[in-house]
Amino acid sequence: MALMETAATMIFTDCSSSSSSTARLLHFSSSKVQKFPSTISHFRRSNALQFAIPNTKFPRTIITYCSSSSAVQVTNEASATIIDGKRVAKDIREEVAVEISRMKDKIGIVPGLAVILVGDRKDSATYVRNKKKACDSVGINSYEVRLPEDSTEEEVLNHISNFNDDPSVHGILVQLPLPSQMNEQNILNAVCIEKDVDGFHPLNIGRLAMRGREPSFVPCTPKGCIELLHRYDIPIKGKRAVVIGRSNIVGMPAALLLQREDATVSIVHSRTRNPEEITRQADIIISAVGQPNMVRGSWVKPGAVLIDVGINPVEDAESPRGYRLVGDICYEEASKVASAITPVPGGVGPMTIAMLLSNTLLSAKRIHNFS
Repeated sequence: MALMETAATMIFTDCSSSSSSTARLLHFSSSKVQKFPSTISHFRRSNALQFAIPNTKFPRTIITYCSSSSAVQVTNEASATIIDGKRVAKDIREEVAVEISRMKDKIGIVPGLAVILVGDRKDSATYVRNKKKACDSVGINSYEVRLPEDSTEEEVLNHISNFNDDPSVHGILVQLPLPSQMNEQNILNAVCIEKDVDGFHPLNIGRLAMRGREPSFVPCTPKGCIELLHRYDIPIKGKRAVVIGRSNIVGMPAALLLQREDATVSIVHSRTRNPEEITRQADIIISAVGQPNMVRGSWVKPGAVLIDVGINPVEDAESPRGYRLVGDICYEEASKVASAITPVPGGVGPMTIAMLLSNTLLSAKRIHNFS
């Protein structure tokens, strides 16, 4: 924990709807100085290369809280370090490509990833296209099945069975969501656990939840969140972490991963009372609820680390597309309170695909006993 060298000054201004407003100026002497999480001094790659990142200090924070709405204005002399998911994902892809080349040279095996896409959702088609492009960039063979929206569950199961039996396929991914006539649980359960590179098989999730057990694969998005923390040398052990959202795909496995790293974890969800109060206690926040700008600056403890999984379109007349993408966290406000934050886009998104490539390589190595 880094102690501030000088006395901190924090100004809270209440601009409620009433005509009278009050301001409190709080001075902290050096003996009662507030503590903030350690400054992020460098960015770490697995091969021990380091990149300098400016230190972040909090000598003065001004928070203006409007009680009549959730709006918050935050001014800070130093803004948060940006956790660059694009850069980390690029490094991971390079590392995966090197290993794939080595594997091909040594035993003649090239990892293969099969993707099944049902329906014509534009967002799903975009994800699949990006995954294929990423596979090509690192040398993974990609196999793709596209089925119409009115396909039967049996057709999907048949394709999964074929990929389960195909020795050239080391990872199988069923793009979600599926059409309403299909039972998602039945389809995910059908994927061979040794090829479940998405980490959605109930046995993998069960092992993730149990102490002393190791899952074959960890779901890609939460794995990417934790990898960002690791590569920026952000300590997790002993920290208070809050995960906003409890989905099977992100929220719940993210909470389990944080717990495995010895964080004290709380989960905030739609039935949680006083979510702002709980979230403000966190050293680390992972938000994955799909609500644009829900987490305001007032929700964030000074010096907290923020991982924003949300990707939400909001109307923007100035954008050529008519909209822009924002996260669950109000970036403009929170970045002035936090010590580090992921942007949207360019934060967690690229990490999801990078972890998928990493899991596919891991599966191929495991199946062929290659180390």
